[in-house]
Amino acid sequence: MRHRPIIPIVSASEEAASPERRAFLKLMAASLAMAGASCSGPPQEEIVPYVRMPEMMVPGKPMYYATSFIHGGYAQGVLVESEMGRPTKVEGNPGHPASLGATGAFAQASVLQLWDPDRSQTVQRGDTLSTWEAFKAALLSQRTQWEANGGAGLRILTGTVTSPTLVDQMAALLTRYPEARWHCHDPLHDDAAFDATKLAFGAPVDVLYRFDRAAVIVSVDADPFVNWPGCIRYARDFLRNRRNDSPQFDKRLYALEASPQLLGALADNRLSLPPHEIERTVWRIASRIGMSSGDLSIIPPASDQRAARWEEVLAKRLLASRGRSLVVAGGSISPRTRALIHRMNEHLGNVGETIVPIASVEAQPQNHAESLATLVNDIHAGKVTSLVMLDVNPAYDAPPDIDFEGTLRKLPLSVHLGLYCDETALATTWHLPATHGFEQWSDGRAFDGTASIVQPIIAPLYHGHSAHELLALLTDGEEQAGYALVRRYWQSKQQGGDFEQFWQQALRQGLIAGSASPPLTLSASPQLPPRPDFNGPALRALFVADPSVHGGEFANNSWLQELPRPFTTMTWDNAALLGEHTAQALRVRSGDVLRLSLEHAPEHAVEAPVWVWSAHAEGVMTLPLGYGRWAAGRVGNDVGFDAYRLRVFRGSHALKAEKTGRQVAFATTQNHQQMEGREIVRMATLDEYRRNAHFANDEPRKRTPEMSLYPEWQYKDYKWGMAIDLNACIGCRACMIACQAENNIPVVGKEEVARGREMHWIRVDRYDVGPASHPRSAFQPVPCMHCETAPCEEVCPVGAAVHDSEGLNVQVYNRCVGTRFCSNNCPYKVRRFNFLQYANTAIDRPGPAFNPEVTVRRRGVMEKCTYCLQRITRGRIEAEKLGRRLRDGEVVTACQAVCPTQAIAFGDLNDPASKVNRAKASPLDYALLAELNTRPRTTYAALVLNPDDELEQA
Repeated sequence: MRHRPIIPIVSASEEAASPERRAFLKLMAASLAMAGASCSGPPQEEIVPYVRMPEMMVPGKPMYYATSFIHGGYAQGVLVESEMGRPTKVEGNPGHPASLGATGAFAQASVLQLWDPDRSQTVQRGDTLSTWEAFKAALLSQRTQWEANGGAGLRILTGTVTSPTLVDQMAALLTRYPEARWHCHDPLHDDAAFDATKLAFGAPVDVLYRFDRAAVIVSVDADPFVNWPGCIRYARDFLRNRRNDSPQFDKRLYALEASPQLLGALADNRLSLPPHEIERTVWRIASRIGMSSGDLSIIPPASDQRAARWEEVLAKRLLASRGRSLVVAGGSISPRTRALIHRMNEHLGNVGETIVPIASVEAQPQNHAESLATLVNDIHAGKVTSLVMLDVNPAYDAPPDIDFEGTLRKLPLSVHLGLYCDETALATTWHLPATHGFEQWSDGRAFDGTASIVQPIIAPLYHGHSAHELLALLTDGEEQAGYALVRRYWQSKQQGGDFEQFWQQALRQGLIAGSASPPLTLSASPQLPPRPDFNGPALRALFVADPSVHGGEFANNSWLQELPRPFTTMTWDNAALLGEHTAQALRVRSGDVLRLSLEHAPEHAVEAPVWVWSAHAEGVMTLPLGYGRWAAGRVGNDVGFDAYRLRVFRGSHALKAEKTGRQVAFATTQNHQQMEGREIVRMATLDEYRRNAHFANDEPRKRTPEMSLYPEWQYKDYKWGMAIDLNACIGCRACMIACQAENNIPVVGKEEVARGREMHWIRVDRYDVGPASHPRSAFQPVPCMHCETAPCEEVCPVGAAVHDSEGLNVQVYNRCVGTRFCSNNCPYKVRRFNFLQYANTAIDRPGPAFNPEVTVRRRGVMEKCTYCLQRITRGRIEAEKLGRRLRDGEVVTACQAVCPTQAIAFGDLNDPASKVNRAKASPLDYALLAELNTRPRTTYAALVLNPDDELEQA
């Protein structure tokens, strides 16, 4: 007999006040939405897999599709894994010049964004729900007016655009409506680089950097290895000859920077200075290398002897490496100083060698801040009646003195196309749900101009539309499919030949061969740019993209929110970074909350907690962007502070800081960055390495014999192992997100992270090394070591931690009873315990995003890295079907696949020719905590630095 469930009766007042009921209703709504979305199925058009199409889809066997991940407008070639029509994992496309088989954290996390139940799901007209058909009807009368007046009053606002099809559509729209205008707004667009190339070369161009050709590299507050359109390629090129198998280390990297960056951590020598001091230094170096100008003779002298010594040494090194040197700028450097740097590279003979100018990859190269300001001025002047915004959020990230949100509400017609009903959508007349990049047909160009087709892996989950489809509707009044629009464009560009063969090949390879931009023959202007103002305020704001949520577009992504920041290891928050002396002058310490305002505009103020760090420059405060959102979604709302409120368009960024008396506690994953005399990260200088190549494993380090109570076991079949090259690790933490996506690792939230209960199976530790006055950072990825004599196995009362027949230290979840003895006995602290029900919560991934090859662990069990056992098993089954052994490289772990610099090698230790055996044969190879006699299968290549002796003595 079935019993009717008892449903508690709640009064209206109790119902309104019940957070549990509201949470329940939200969860049920999200579950119903995901239930419908997961049945979306494949796209209607034919999509082409990365490998040859099988006769039929095999259940349980994933397929890979080549497409592109568009970030910041630029394309990065990726392969998307599809499990029965569900995208679940992203890998790099080895044939694409921007990815080379690797990806970054944002590409990995894009799968979670695809399945986000907080994405916009319906058309909205103001505050009410509407339909796509109603929007088309409303647009019809507006188009009649545009036809009559040539589009007067129509404005289109986009981010950075490199899509050839979208460019062609915009050209057609502006031809039909000649009075319309196209504006661009990307809050992280490098406007200074745009202005600098105009000053230096007379036209806006892009510059490609050849780090593989440079012997001396000077980075001027730049971080080209992270978040630049070509960052993966640049990092790979730089580290090509600085690895454990290339001990010549024929490059030397110098970094001048205000806020610590990953390139600075990798540099052989690093000097921390405020931005105005960095610019003075650059101009004085220009004078020393023979660039004469009246402006150079009146620059103030260096602030201290160490900075003066740097100028002298860098000038000497650059002159000695003409044609093989490289000076690269970014960050806070003004356009005039960047133009000077282009002129320096020309003077040193680097243009055409280590620097290659190409035509701008952007479709609409312009200063985005000025473009947005022009749009706002036109609105106030009554010149704008209709504004169409394509996947931008200026109500949140535009300069506050522009007051874009208030201006937007004055327009009679405003249309917003976006993934989320965000801050801008709430202020518009019409909001339209946009398709995700894995749901739409499109195209884009990489940093070098290489074009690729974006093909969908799944049909739109929420019946969204792409920018191509909306522009077609605006231009012709007819609804057209994105597939037809993209295909028609490339068919018009095909000169002869079989277009169908071209199309199939472009989809299968993930790029259009031969489409990279050719180099330009340009010379920098012989005239030096006007000298900038070198006078810096007492405390200046320096705005940077947050390493995890970037400019705010990933604020609702729980994987990225919980990803520890590279230097602070902070999660679920942002903080204002300060140097020690600046903090002492303000009488604050880490965790204190300051009220920050602009000296010339006190009405723009935020309250921000501070993080004090000795490696940070003095007199400057780094403010990470992307936080403080109020319409991001349930994960990203009300997290951190909004630094955009201090980023004004007009006026200086001189800060006024006042103590509030409040403190906050950060949720960090590593609270101690000192090795305390232990050899956790073994390192030496290049000279020391040349004198003793075996320094990492010399006799004094062999403290204990390799003995065990257990009998020796011979692994006659496969014997898996891993080697991690610390010379190649740049600390980007892409491996952590890749592991999380592959192995269904749950998100635990800020409160649990603060308790030390984060669940990541691989972490990246950071240690301060060198003098306390100017330390450098060393990064070390730490997965499970898979010890031969594993301490965890000896103490498990139920045999849940055991060795398998191939030497893997596996965890049998069904046996685990949660004693946590294994975690207490693990010296590497790589085992994670499910204290609570972390999976299937509001902040964890939705069901369709799970990898079906990996179980979802329940509460009360221990979990850890398994060397991606599911990938090993899949590869072994395929090899057995062919009657042979697995070949080297056929099994690739998730962390190994994603690594931009190929710092991780994995393979069969029983194969003498395997890459992992070659790595372990290096004299730099060592075992972490070898003195404990755990005999780990995962080992490291010791870090070798190449510091400049003349600067080390400064």
